[in-house]
Amino acid sequence: MPRVGRTLAIIVAAAAFASCDESLSDLAGPTPNLEPTFASIQREIFETTDASGRSSCVSCHTSALSPFTGGLSLEHAVAYDQLVDVRSTERPNLFRVAPGNPDASYLIRKVEGAAGIDGRRMPYDGPPYLTDGQILVLRRWIELGAPR
Repeated sequence: MPRVGRTLAIIVAAAAFASCDESLSDLAGPTPNLEPTFASIQREIFETTDASGRSSCVSCHTSALSPFTGGLSLEHAVAYDQLVDVRSTERPNLFRVAPGNPDASYLIRKVEGAAGIDGRRMPYDGPPYLTDGQILVLRRWIELGAPR
């Protein structure tokens, strides 16, 4: 019987591991081309209004409006440098994106609407908000070290 238990445990572990590699396009909802890369996130989330009607992030997070958006511009030329390893103006003890640690990334807290954020959940004009799949892709990018 112990051999059956071990075999079953191995099968369950293999299935769980395989599910981690599930196609992200199946999870990303209204952004089926979304991948855990900065270029994809920039294009599909920050710069695009998606099929659910969620506003693009750059409809507010621009250089012109940065005094009203926590000093954060998500425009193409500056977004990465304003996110990764940059302290949040709202919560200076947190980085906007802490490479390798999505739970310590203020960006994740804002799009999830977590307790302890300043202001409102993003996007400000939501719902609709980012889907769970879109947030998962953001989390995976950060887990991978938030590469450029």
